[in-house]
Amino acid sequence: MLLTHVRNTHIKEIMSWFLNEKEVHAWAGPNFRYPYDFNSFKKGLKLDEINSFVLLADDNTLMAFGQFYLRIGCCHLGRLVVNPEYRGGGIVATLITQLSELGQLTLATQTCSLFVLAHNKSAIKAYKKLGFVLADYPEPIPLANCLYMTKTPG
Repeated sequence: MLLTHVRNTHIKEIMSWFLNEKEVHAWAGPNFRYPYDFNSFKKGLKLDEINSFVLLADDNTLMAFGQFYLRIGCCHLGRLVVNPEYRGGGIVATLITQLSELGQLTLATQTCSLFVLAHNKSAIKAYKKLGFVLADYPEPIPLANCLYMTKTPG
């Protein structure tokens, strides 16, 4: 699978992965506009400000999306989502591994971090399997019911 920059052609498909406002806000945060159109979705992702990538299968099937940016000295992973048709097949591990490696190199940092909703047990389990651990966040966490996780090599 190949991690590549997100393109406009990917946006409409990613938009279709969310069936309602609750799903969108669980993924993108409560300030993400809903309902959305192509332009508001693209603007909400802050594609001009945040490193944004898609994971493509060998046949160019869009498998996943994710972003990274520098947050408190860490390569912070955000808005991670796997194509609903392929969830549960380990795609998230490929996405996080490739996104983390690229982010750490780009941002010159060794530690990765992410937020996850406390009720999202399957995501927490997947992140722990990849070496992430629950950690204290040095500031107030921006969302209620949110956990902070980090991963440092070694």
